[in-house]
Amino acid sequence: MRPIVVGLFGAVLALAGCSLFEQDNEGPQLPPDMTSRADGKTTRAWPQTLDEGEVRRRIGRLIPNYARDRDGWAGDLYTAFASLQVPHATQTYCAAIAIIEQESSFQADPTVPGLGNIVRRELEERAERYAIPSLVLRAALQKSSPDGRSYDERIAALKTETQLNALFGDMAGELPFGRRLLAGLNPVKTGGPMQVSIAFAEKQVKERKYPYPIERTLRDEVFSRRGGVYFGSAILLDYVPGYDRILYRFADFNAGRFSSRNAAFQAALAHLTGQALDLDGDLLRYVDGEPGPQASSVENAAIGLSRELDMSRPQIRRDLLLEKTAAFARSPLYERVFALAEARAGKSLPRQAMPRIALKSPKIQRKLTTEWFAGRVEGRYRNCLGRGRGF
Repeated sequence: MRPIVVGLFGAVLALAGCSLFEQDNEGPQLPPDMTSRADGKTTRAWPQTLDEGEVRRRIGRLIPNYARDRDGWAGDLYTAFASLQVPHATQTYCAAIAIIEQESSFQADPTVPGLGNIVRRELEERAERYAIPSLVLRAALQKSSPDGRSYDERIAALKTETQLNALFGDMAGELPFGRRLLAGLNPVKTGGPMQVSIAFAEKQVKERKYPYPIERTLRDEVFSRRGGVYFGSAILLDYVPGYDRILYRFADFNAGRFSSRNAAFQAALAHLTGQALDLDGDLLRYVDGEPGPQASSVENAAIGLSRELDMSRPQIRRDLLLEKTAAFARSPLYERVFALAEARAGKSLPRQAMPRIALKSPKIQRKLTTEWFAGRVEGRYRNCLGRGRGF
């Protein structure tokens, strides 16, 4: 759910020595959602005259006291921001720090409760799908692995995603049916201190130079502290969504970039058509991460308005394909839907809305939503701003 176009745009700006954030003679200007002043006036980044040591000291002060190796975390955050050309500012660092605190409590390799049971469940379901008898699976798991323990013992001892990653690599290479059973399988889809998807990291390294040497695999980098901080900061901050409240950026981190903007578009379209649409921020149907040929409810609703919109079916699909990019907000479909909806409502309609998504993952043991996640992170963000008073 992470747009390639935004990253490419950022890479072009980086080559030109520019930033995704507006700049003037007084330094980078933060976007509206990162303005913390009550009067709504622009809050700027830290002075550009600060040396690296002072910037790192300030970052360290923003990190909660309970975190181990605060200097190390501060260094990784500094390198990520410098590489991505995100302004060094209390607001930007607090946004990333709030996500780290929420996702891992500043543990570089966070533990996952019940991880062994999650893996066994997934293996059993996968074996059944490929008609591998359970007796054969159990026998295979008794085989000694490269670290001397049986695979069954390693599954029982699983605590972290890094251990899980190593286990799957060994199983895929050692077990007779390993590659067939485990192809594409990873029951935990995200990793590292900011819970970043491997798919995003793979796209990101194609668009921007990764600031560290990849010693083993990119997946290993995502699970590391430095890689997790870099890729998580990129998802969160390497785009300008145009929101007026940071809550929606945090919702996007959970649901996908521009999901809050897209949910507002869905709400406007629902108001215009009278149809009940899911406000989940996804405008198309996706198959294996790519837009599928079958029309979504949003696409069908827009097609039903094609005459009023003065747009053909292909033109509607063309614009919906932009849904994960900043360009969608400038598309004819987006502009005409809001113009018609506002004319009918007799008032302006919001350009941001909370995506209505129930969070599902093998790691989640209770009912949670994107709104819950965003609210929790925003609270941590406000606490962090308090630690930064006096900068």
